[in-house]
Amino acid sequence: QVFTFNTVEIKVQPSVKVKNGAPVSIICHADISKSTDFQLELNFTILKDGKVVFMTVSETGDAQYEISMARSSDTGDYECTVQAGRKTKSSNSVHVWVTGMTKPILTSEKKEVLEGEVVKLRCELPEEAPPLSFFFRKIKMNSTPKEKDVYEPYKNFSVVEFSVEEGDNILQFDCFAKRTVKSGSETSEHSNKTLVTVREPFIKPALNAKPSSNITEGDRIQFECSTVVAQMRDIEIILQKNKTILKSVQDDKLLKYSAVATLEDSGEYLCKVEQGRASKTTKLNVVVSELFPKPILAASMSMLDENKELTLSCSISGFQKANFSILRKKSGGDIWLKNSRNLTMRVNVNDTGSYICKAEVKGIVKESKPVRINVYAPVSKPTLSVVSGLPEVVLGKPLQLICRSVMGTPPITFRFYKGTDVKKTVINDTYATFLDEDIGQNDKRGYKCDARNNHSSGAKASNILNITVIIPIRNASLGSIPYGEVEDGSETAFLCSVKEGSWPIHFRIFRKTDREVLLFEKSQNADRVLWRKESMNRQDTGTYYCVASNRANVDVKSHPITISVILAAWQKGVIAAFVLILIAGAATLILWWFLYKKKK
Repeated sequence: QVFTFNTVEIKVQPSVKVKNGAPVSIICHADISKSTDFQLELNFTILKDGKVVFMTVSETGDAQYEISMARSSDTGDYECTVQAGRKTKSSNSVHVWVTGMTKPILTSEKKEVLEGEVVKLRCELPEEAPPLSFFFRKIKMNSTPKEKDVYEPYKNFSVVEFSVEEGDNILQFDCFAKRTVKSGSETSEHSNKTLVTVREPFIKPALNAKPSSNITEGDRIQFECSTVVAQMRDIEIILQKNKTILKSVQDDKLLKYSAVATLEDSGEYLCKVEQGRASKTTKLNVVVSELFPKPILAASMSMLDENKELTLSCSISGFQKANFSILRKKSGGDIWLKNSRNLTMRVNVNDTGSYICKAEVKGIVKESKPVRINVYAPVSKPTLSVVSGLPEVVLGKPLQLICRSVMGTPPITFRFYKGTDVKKTVINDTYATFLDEDIGQNDKRGYKCDARNNHSSGAKASNILNITVIIPIRNASLGSIPYGEVEDGSETAFLCSVKEGSWPIHFRIFRKTDREVLLFEKSQNADRVLWRKESMNRQDTGTYYCVASNRANVDVKSHPITISVILAAWQKGVIAAFVLILIAGAATLILWWFLYKKKK
């Protein structure tokens, strides 16, 4: 018994696109060829989006999956698989689209609520299958509905809560649902509208200001905030200004608050009544008129010498009757000086600072802007010196000078001069520095500085500072007389000289054999030095060089010279005579021996 699947087809009746609630038939047909006419059991499986929705066994070539009332959840890709014996064949997939959704059902937990409470709603689509997206709407008269959405992947219903706010009275709620499908999304009709009535737990508070909301500073103002409540339990009244709580009362329907009005009290006040989640507010704008303007403090001088007289005067424009006081501002607290509109005093440098005056009328105290007073002590005669200490500089090196004035009120302006030229101006407290990088070999100009501040005495100058320019050593050389070979026992003169360099110069002469030996050293105000070695011997043979240095602290080494100590003439004669005597003696001995042999 041989068979084969020719085709497996899937069809949808009446159409692949049907309305929600309409019947739908999914028909699977298998076309099979057989070797003989025999009964063949076929296993039909219909899948939707890869999941089995229908299975049947048939000996005919057809199977039918009936959906009596199609819902949007039936939308999807359908496929049929037929299995017989060891053979299986599947159809192509077909997309079925069920348009529309059933109307959801909305229920409310309560039909009447208080402001501040919540309304709990349930939206359900009993004939639809998840996943679904639910949309709830809170509808008020003459306002845009507020909406909340909830995605439910496993349920065909959803529950949300809406808070009841101030001003809510009669509320309507509805809901609808959406489902995402391959072709886009399906949206249900809106549910039935559910009506919820809102009752006020208390009325909107009344906020009043006495004697008026327009008041003059210095007068006392009283605020009263009241409400009418259904239940006194957990009621709270709060008075605020610029988010600052001024006063609050609990379990009471009246709040009172009073204060002496100042200009800073102008602004918007808010009375807030809270009970549970419910709250209501009332605002009141208060204008406080100025009783008198801020005082003005005037000074006879803002910068003055020590021991001079200073007068401070306090006044109010267009206002005479006030209690005045003059104070000096300090970080740790203002220092009272005098209860008066005028103050005259002889100042010293410690009186430098900021001063204010205060004016008081009807308990209102106002403060002037601070006035800065600077008292100056004269600068002392400055001293000019070299930072490194000695009044000298090596040619090619920079010279750093420092100018100091031990007395004088800062800031002090320092000026540095080279000759008559101003080289630098510095403003500092007690000292300033100047770096001169342009030092010449024949620079003879002296340096000075002057210092001045805002004291009327003007600038004071330092003494002139003359600087010695030290020229470094250049080109040291060493010579000797005689040069090269020297007889043993004779005198040799060594001359070490430099081509250039400031005096005094320190000369040193060395002999180098297997080590360096210092033979001579001397400092003198000359560019050369002569050293005489009276008696040379064979041990004095070697290489000689000299080193010269001065206050530039740079050692300059000469080229080396080689000295060889040889025998003196008389030493050579003695050696020659000794050799001749030896030769003569040897000749005499040989002659005697020869004559002696001959006689025999």
